[in-house]
Amino acid sequence: MARFTSLLAPLLALALAGPAAAQPASGGALPPVTISAQANRDPVEKSYRKMLRGMELFERRSPQLAPGATLRFKLLPRRRSTDMSRIELDVIGSQTEFSVPVAPDHSFTLARNAKALAENAQVTPNRASGSMTWRTEIRTPGLPPGTRRLGDLRLECEVGMEAGLVSNSRTIVGQLANLLTDTPAYCRREDQLYLFFAERPIFAVTLVAGARREVLAIDRLYAAASDDAWLAADLPYCDCEVLLDRTYFLPLADARWPDDTLVQFEFMEDAP
Repeated sequence: MARFTSLLAPLLALALAGPAAAQPASGGALPPVTISAQANRDPVEKSYRKMLRGMELFERRSPQLAPGATLRFKLLPRRRSTDMSRIELDVIGSQTEFSVPVAPDHSFTLARNAKALAENAQVTPNRASGSMTWRTEIRTPGLPPGTRRLGDLRLECEVGMEAGLVSNSRTIVGQLANLLTDTPAYCRREDQLYLFFAERPIFAVTLVAGARREVLAIDRLYAAASDDAWLAADLPYCDCEVLLDRTYFLPLADARWPDDTLVQFEFMEDAP
């Protein structure tokens, strides 16, 4: 265990230092946050229409994959300089505009609005393009601390793809270009590499289904950074840039793992 940690530490140090060295001069500190989302000329926005489609998919698929679970959308930092405090979020169409409350954990839900849908409105935070990324958060209540449920995460992937939330601008490993297919079917492919983010830096991730246990291999953690010889150059194009030590891939298409499989996390701060 100590040997693994000693090998991992320089890898993560290189990965997390890489973006700063690889970014061009213009990628430094963000401009001052504007009061109005409309004043932001280059917002990190998403399609309201697509996000509603993701909500509809959740309603169709949750009875099978995640009965009793709830859906929220979540904003995550993509740059070291991103200010995640006091985020304002608006749905903005050609004639329609309304605010969306953002919780302290940067999650939110969307209300259905026929006018905004007809106007192909955008969901727009007061942050610049490339400063944040988006994910779904689907959770079944009552799970033990430090665990997630595999069916919830399978549905997170499907809803995230349907809603068009993934924002990689280039691959982190080559195969991540497949994410640009923007379809829930991607989540059921054997070679999918949908990035999940844990709440804290992870040391290990274990799948548990009854008596069966399996620790995820290192190439399923840290956005497969251990296999990327060009990590410093690739990382600024991945929406995992500043959350590399929280990322993991799961065998979503492997039917041998039922939806009730627990995904257990061992966090860096708790590791021996």
